[in-house]
Amino acid sequence: MGERDQVKLLGVWYSPYAIRPKIALRLKSVYYDYFEEDLFGSKSELLLKSNPIHKKVPVLIHNNKPVSESLNIVEYIDETWNSSGPSILPSHPHNRALARFWSAYVDNKWFPALRAAATTKSEDGKKISMEEVEEGLLHLEEAFIALSQGKPFFGGETIGFMDICLGSFLVVLKAREQLKGEKLLNESNIPSLCRWAKEFLSDETVKNVVPDIDKVAEFLGELEAKAESASSRS
Repeated sequence: MGERDQVKLLGVWYSPYAIRPKIALRLKSVYYDYFEEDLFGSKSELLLKSNPIHKKVPVLIHNNKPVSESLNIVEYIDETWNSSGPSILPSHPHNRALARFWSAYVDNKWFPALRAAATTKSEDGKKISMEEVEEGLLHLEEAFIALSQGKPFFGGETIGFMDICLGSFLVVLKAREQLKGEKLLNESNIPSLCRWAKEFLSDETVKNVVPDIDKVAEFLGELEAKAESASSRS
């Protein structure tokens, strides 16, 4: 990174999506200034100016030029600081395509099912969503075996694109396990994915940027209590 480069990251501490660029920046040894946003209160002028379409975090601002959407930011970091740290996206075009495919599956199908399971009031709806989540983890187990080729991460010997994508949700899974007793990472069903999860969360790069699981569980519990209170008044 050149001396004139200025890097800012706008995020919120509990967001899995905001974890992603933090991991990528640390992998690339990029210094940045972090700005915590209040999405439930007054969003900063910097956020509204930098991401006027969605008004969401994370946003990376590099030399006053904003980049939005978490995985888009991760790709930008990988390409911009390509001579620093390990490559995040695979070098082979087919492997890159697979990493993008499975990352899209996580964001567009698997995590929405998990979110639906957490927010749906109907017991039948919850059951259907949880079945989708569990089925998705079986697919991801198979994807990990195929992509890792016996190595610790989806990206091989080092954390890569798909690791960052799926790994960003591990704290949420662990927090829900504390809060609800939901043990979705079950070694009897998805042993390879469970080993990967332990390896990912114990990696020094990850440990230094992910939020505390107890704190996230407490936060999710507070959100759920507020939602139930608002529902009972309506």
